[in-house]
Amino acid sequence: MKVRKIQINIEEFSGGEPLPEADRKLLTAAQQTLHTSYAPYSGFHVGAAVYLANGEIITGSNQENAAYPSGLCAERVALFYASSRYPGVDVEAIAISAGADNFPVDYPVTPCGACRQVLAEIETRQKKKIRIIMHGQNGLTQVVNGIENLLPLMFNEEKLKGLK
Repeated sequence: MKVRKIQINIEEFSGGEPLPEADRKLLTAAQQTLHTSYAPYSGFHVGAAVYLANGEIITGSNQENAAYPSGLCAERVALFYASSRYPGVDVEAIAISAGADNFPVDYPVTPCGACRQVLAEIETRQKKKIRIIMHGQNGLTQVVNGIENLLPLMFNEEKLKGLK
């Protein structure tokens, strides 16, 4: 048996440390999108903002459905809209923020597994890492450069085609 150690890198910004201006602007756009969330079942509202290589910022929010699998996360709403509106334009960064109806969200909100896989697909397609900025309503902000820091053993095209 062989044991491999996987290391991930996370930048953390707390109350006194300012985020870089571009990250702060994108996070603010994600936070301003929370009010468009449709979350009558969970009461958990998520906003996402995507920064594209052409300078555009695309936002999205979670959209729930009584048949839970029919809803969609904020990250995928924003990423899929960006891809359909600006095909071929690279995604530089995504910011994610959340709030809840019944409790404060004082921790960074990370993408779910499905959203991580979509981010992996986009990175593979564009051959370029995406900066991922994660925040709740208050407190700590976490930033990673590249999806491998959130999904270290990802499934990708090479594995699908038996290349790795």
